Amino acid sequence: MARKGPDFASPIRRVLIALMMIVLIALFLFWRIDSPRAERMRMVLIDRFVPSFEWALAPVTKASQMVAGFQSYVRIYEQNQELRRELQKMQAWKEAAVQLEQENSKLLAQNNVRIDPALTSVTGVVMVDSGSAFRQSVLVNVGAQDGIVDGWATMDGLGLVGRISGVGQRTSRVILLTDPSSRIPVTVQPSGDRALLTGDNTALPVLDFIESMDNVRPGDRVVTSGDGGVFPPGLLVGQVVQGSDGRMRLRMAADYGRLKFLRVLRAHPAEQVLDSGAIITPGDQGLIGPQLPSGVRLDD
Repeated sequence: MARKGPDFASPIRRVLIALMMIVLIALFLFWRIDSPRAERMRMVLIDRFVPSFEWALAPVTKASQMVAGFQSYVRIYEQNQELRRELQKMQAWKEAAVQLEQENSKLLAQNNVRIDPALTSVTGVVMVDSGSAFRQSVLVNVGAQDGIVDGWATMDGLGLVGRISGVGQRTSRVILLTDPSSRIPVTVQPSGDRALLTGDNTALPVLDFIESMDNVRPGDRVVTSGDGGVFPPGLLVGQVVQGSDGRMRLRMAADYGRLKFLRVLRAHPAEQVLDSGAIITPGDQGLIGPQLPSGVRLDD
């Protein structure tokens, strides 16, 4: 059996490790000494050895640059996420601002509509569409406590919408002009022909019983006539169009797709004459007209 030679590597390794530790400890202590002489010696060592170790410091520099770049990327990513959150908040504020602008424009449009000065109004907000396939109506948040009376006309920013049909304490139902039960007398301008606007559950109600069809043209303006006392006269309803079935129909002036605010017009009852004697004096009072000169007789 072969014998192994003496092992010199292990003692030498231990001695080298011990010397390295002593050198490192001495270098550490030397670097911590606060003395002008030690500082000058340190500067000499730095000037002597550091420039020659640039190749060894290059990976450390690159690693430091990579770490700084990664930290910068993390900061940019966090700023991007914060900007995204701010953008979402701004989108919500933008939507709220657009809605407020639309509501403001609708209210301004209602204020700019010229109606009879004798008519006053109450503005209500459309709460919900309570209509169905066979009934066109909406609910507004004004009712009997606001003085609303059944039958009053309602308008949006420009045209007639319908009439009050059912009043509660805080809400009222508005039957739209497109409802099949809606029939209102109207006047076609400029001809002045009378007609009857009949709802048929479509966006273009029908003009029936037109006095003279030859005088009515597409594009003519249609207003309420006031006949029957259902609506005040002169309220804008829409424009005449000719339907695909050849019948004269009406394109509504009111924006039925965006009913937000409705203006309920207070209708004042017509003056009632109770004393018939104030109009025609009973009994034979002779001729009606200018008085004849004195001394002149009819049989002359």
